[in-house]
Amino acid sequence: MIKGISYWALEGGLDGTHSIDSAIYQAKSAGFDALELAISTEGVLTTSTSAETCKQIRTKINDSDLIVDTLASGMSWGTNPTSNDAKVRQRSIDLHKDALRVASHLGCKALLFVPGVVKSPISSDIVRYDEAIKRARDAIEQLLPVAEDCGVDLCLENVWNGLFYSPLEFRDFIDSFDSQSLGIYLDVGNLLGYQQYPPHWIELLDYRIKRIHIKDYRENFDWTGGYTFCDLGSGEVPWAATIKALKKINYKETIIAEMLPWDESLLQRTSKAMDQLFGFNTDN
Repeated sequence: MIKGISYWALEGGLDGTHSIDSAIYQAKSAGFDALELAISTEGVLTTSTSAETCKQIRTKINDSDLIVDTLASGMSWGTNPTSNDAKVRQRSIDLHKDALRVASHLGCKALLFVPGVVKSPISSDIVRYDEAIKRARDAIEQLLPVAEDCGVDLCLENVWNGLFYSPLEFRDFIDSFDSQSLGIYLDVGNLLGYQQYPPHWIELLDYRIKRIHIKDYRENFDWTGGYTFCDLGSGEVPWAATIKALKKINYKETIIAEMLPWDESLLQRTSKAMDQLFGFNTDN
């Protein structure tokens, strides 16, 4: 497994305003071996970024010796691929086709894609579940040929979107496409938000898991089931069992820490915690 940090964990990362040069420097300085970049419609890396610019970015990455093989998209939150508005759905599909092409130009091997929203605290959309499933399927059917042509895996993230809250449903949905270019970007922390146990998901989803996000939460039980972001290892994620499950399925790819909110020592604390939890300074 490879120790990595998300661009979104940097100051200005969520806005896409943190320079890529600085992101590379900060990731290296904090002791990470990998960096996950992020794409949006605005900021330093967008769906309109040219192949030539991507080539220049890749040169800087190669010079740094960092591993940058994943690209994250949060565009589904503002442009929902399961929206009740057909124009919005198509706009989302078109944006993510472009994101796959940018990922390919950057030399990335995987794109994080939120497959839609049923209902979420960070979206105004409310979509009936069966319609959301059909629309997510339609979006993926349009995106997969582009992903396959680009050599980039389309990785569906589990998140607080009201969709695919069962590992069995998620597994069967992925299998129904019969494509090696489709998989799951499993966020082990997000699972806590709907009262799930990460090791069980890892065992059930197995080889379909192409990439991993990590974060941690403290549960604030007040009959609403609220959660608060916290440092890795100080929350409710069962780390020992989660890491054991990852080893059981022979997961070898990046472990990207998607830590929020940013503060001046966040990267250093996260790097130290990952070393302690995963043994990255020894044998992992």
